Amino acid sequence: MSKKLGFKSIEERDVNNKKVLLRLDINSPIDVNTKKIVNTNRIDKSLKTLNYLKNHGAKVAIIAHQGDTLDYQNLISLEEHAKILASKLNTKVEYIDDVCGPAAIEKVEKLKSGEFIILGNLRYLGEELSTFENSVKLSDEQMLNTYLVRSLAPHFDLYVNDAFSAAHRRAPSMVAFQLILPSAAGFLFFDEVSTLSKVMNNPKSPCVFVLGGAKISDAFSMMEEVLKKNIADKILTCGVTGEVFLIANGIDLGSEVYSFLSDRGLLDFINQAKDLLKTYKDRILMPIDLAYQEGNSRINKLVENKMDDFLYADIGDTTIDYYSTLIDSANTIFVNGPAGMYENPVLENGTKKLLIAISESKGFSVVGGGDSVTATMKFTDYTKMNYICTAGGAMVRYLSGKKLPLITAMEHSKQ
Repeated sequence: MSKKLGFKSIEERDVNNKKVLLRLDINSPIDVNTKKIVNTNRIDKSLKTLNYLKNHGAKVAIIAHQGDTLDYQNLISLEEHAKILASKLNTKVEYIDDVCGPAAIEKVEKLKSGEFIILGNLRYLGEELSTFENSVKLSDEQMLNTYLVRSLAPHFDLYVNDAFSAAHRRAPSMVAFQLILPSAAGFLFFDEVSTLSKVMNNPKSPCVFVLGGAKISDAFSMMEEVLKKNIADKILTCGVTGEVFLIANGIDLGSEVYSFLSDRGLLDFINQAKDLLKTYKDRILMPIDLAYQEGNSRINKLVENKMDDFLYADIGDTTIDYYSTLIDSANTIFVNGPAGMYENPVLENGTKKLLIAISESKGFSVVGGGDSVTATMKFTDYTKMNYICTAGGAMVRYLSGKKLPLITAMEHSKQ
């Protein structure tokens, strides 16, 4: 697999008694009230690489992020992550609330064979924030002078990246260390790319994509690619994605929905939806009915040209049944984004029932994206899914046919 991808795997590097800088993505969903981790999927997926390093006597410092400017409510320390990892690895995992300052360096220098430390949240550094990445366009070479890289790189023998879910980010922690340290990919990295390659390059037909959620930029960035290359035979739209397509198809969903889309800067996607419908209308399916909440009741409403003025926050029962039938007959199913506001028991039906249909389908199923994974864990026996991907944005860009910054950096590291 490593030869096919063009960079080395962790098994191709000598890690015994070596100081290893390990970049993980253990960014986890957080309860808004308790600020505690509610889903450990990404942490669990990192264990294979961590156990390998432990069993082969590496001295490991972990760098990772939690939250960002775009989801500031999730920007907390990595202390709980360290405690969870210690429990799952059955070994001490120290935490220091310092990313790369003198205190962190002192701890790194004292690491012994088989020991772990998690350094402070990378997003405490301005150079690691998405707003910095978007505003200051540094080249990989320029990133060598960032505080993180020039502080940490001299203290390590090897850089290992097992954070494919952040592969779309051009941050110093993701793409700069490969220029000056021997580098390798962890086990999860290879699993993610292998599975997504199967969906992208050789899906068994009929292949159905179920695209929902509120972060519709993800859906729109992959749709044209998977339709143009005949990867997806059908796209079942739901969530906000489905509503945008309904509007693009001439349906007036009322001022409540319009305001919701406007407040989140999503109206621009309507024209993109119109363009897609011009070419692929027979392969893009839209909700037949929608659901809204009235008091403690769920109300279904068939889609008509002029809808009553409610905030429709789920697909309706007829749509659920129709989509479930298509899922049942599919041989490949990919899902990204919930069908509705699944956190609300009144409006969870679309998400819940579609995910149950996918888990019970005989087709090869791949679930990706944070909310989809959380909902899968909540509503289904997730072990019935063939693969649960840790990636969201990286997965979307990979399926959009775009070269990811991390993969480019890892390929350069081999050269």
